[in-house]
Amino acid sequence: MKIDLPSAMQTAPDNNPGNALRALRKKLKLTLQDASERTGLPISTFSKLEMGKMSLSFERLSAISTGLGIDFSELVSMLADGSQAKAKPAGLGRRVIQRLGDGLPINSSSYGYVYLAVELLQKKLVPMVGEIYATTMDEFLSEFGDLQRHPGEEFMYVLEGEMELHTDLYTPARLKAGDSVYLDSMMGHAYLKASEGPCKVLCVCTNEHTGGGLGLPAIP
Repeated sequence: MKIDLPSAMQTAPDNNPGNALRALRKKLKLTLQDASERTGLPISTFSKLEMGKMSLSFERLSAISTGLGIDFSELVSMLADGSQAKAKPAGLGRRVIQRLGDGLPINSSSYGYVYLAVELLQKKLVPMVGEIYATTMDEFLSEFGDLQRHPGEEFMYVLEGEMELHTDLYTPARLKAGDSVYLDSMMGHAYLKASEGPCKVLCVCTNEHTGGGLGLPAIP
């Protein structure tokens, strides 16, 4: 089965997500130290994220969303567009169509993802399509330092190739195209490529990162 991922996976967006993250921090009148204390991310990590020298993994986006008091979907939309001007708020009868090449691409040495439906705010689900690059746990740990953990649940469906799932509670499991897994995201987990060719996946996470109550100024 041949799967064509959005071309955004291969090219950088016009608006660098790191620049949008820096603009958001300044809009909230937070220093790097303030942002570090609120999100739990080291100052050096936050700085590298702003400079585009470190990938905005789901776990890091989750920490930023919670720490800065911003809905996860709104955060992704702001990073995708450089602003939230085009974002569609919650309401009845919502619908958004995303064309090939649109979305927020996040690339690292281990994964390449495109966040989908970025115009829709306050979503209950966070859909992504992507490709897994890391083939060993050593590669994965060299980037992330540990297994990934974040609030919520996630569903992973293998579109092409084979994937190896590692968790801190179960023995590794290999999934082929057409196989899927639904898991508790707080359980440590890592996805590895287990095939010669590309390993492409559809991932849907629940959105349990709504901010608020942190005394932060609202984003107009």
